[in-house]
Amino acid sequence: MGEDRHAGHEAGRKEGGSPTSPVPQEPVVVRFAPSPTGHLHLGNVRAAVLNWLFARRHGGRFILRFDDTDPGRVREEYVTAIREDLAWLGLDWDEEIRQSSRIDRYRAAAERLKEAGRLYPCYETPEELALKRRVQRMRGRPPVYDRTALGLSEEERARLEAEGRRPHWRFLLATDAAVEWEDLIRGHQRIDPASLSDPVLIRADGSFLYLLPSVVDDIDLGVTHVIRGEDHVTNTAEQIQLITALGGKLPAFAHFPLMLGPDGRPLSKRAGDISLRRLREEGVLPLAVLALLATLGTGRAPESVTSREELIADFDIGAFSKAAVRF
Repeated sequence: MGEDRHAGHEAGRKEGGSPTSPVPQEPVVVRFAPSPTGHLHLGNVRAAVLNWLFARRHGGRFILRFDDTDPGRVREEYVTAIREDLAWLGLDWDEEIRQSSRIDRYRAAAERLKEAGRLYPCYETPEELALKRRVQRMRGRPPVYDRTALGLSEEERARLEAEGRRPHWRFLLATDAAVEWEDLIRGHQRIDPASLSDPVLIRADGSFLYLLPSVVDDIDLGVTHVIRGEDHVTNTAEQIQLITALGGKLPAFAHFPLMLGPDGRPLSKRAGDISLRRLREEGVLPLAVLALLATLGTGRAPESVTSREELIADFDIGAFSKAAVRF
């Protein structure tokens, strides 16, 4: 589905002849994209660590991107804290960008999608959408948006806006074929877009949700590999279609297993899980944290790691298990 980078990898081999993950055949560009709405917990620090190791292993670029388009939640002190935490861990970055400085670029991309008929206005309220989902579940159907808004006439749209409703904007997914890709950790993936709701890209107040800015940035920065948690597998199908609609080159994808807390649920900063800052304050050594996050799910003992350079030299994105790991 469109040009991609999967064919640009060749299988490598470790010493002794054991196969490794494919070796990139073009300059590597990866990114870590935190939202500065709280301190980094170990789950999202792990994404930074794996992206950084992949970039350094292959002589590539590691970009720090702040997803700061939600002014109601973003705090500047967390931008500073994230920089300090990454530096303490020993992670350096080659470029830093702020999404809040690129709003005009996202608006231009949205206009392109509108002109192509791939972005359409919806006027349902959150309460109306929630009711639709409840009814669908009661009838044993998946809670997928029914595209009612596509059937509205110009007169009906004008009437709704005269009533004070402001639309949110959805990306029209193509549903004529499955979206497929070769994941560098999870193997072959296949998602039927008919099982997904058309994703909302723009809120009723005109602000952008995660998907469009992320895709536009990845295209503009030439990101070659998207390495992130398995909770993003489903929205990869949306992302692939959006990249294609905007004329971008598809990156390779790698989705690593989530880190679970002692209670078996994924780590979350909203739930107050262990932050990197707390470990710093308790005197934990940065190499110990780096080694733990880099080896979880690989079968390697973190205590065997003696240096960052060793981690870089031995890093293999294909060595990770698909199973979730417990912290």
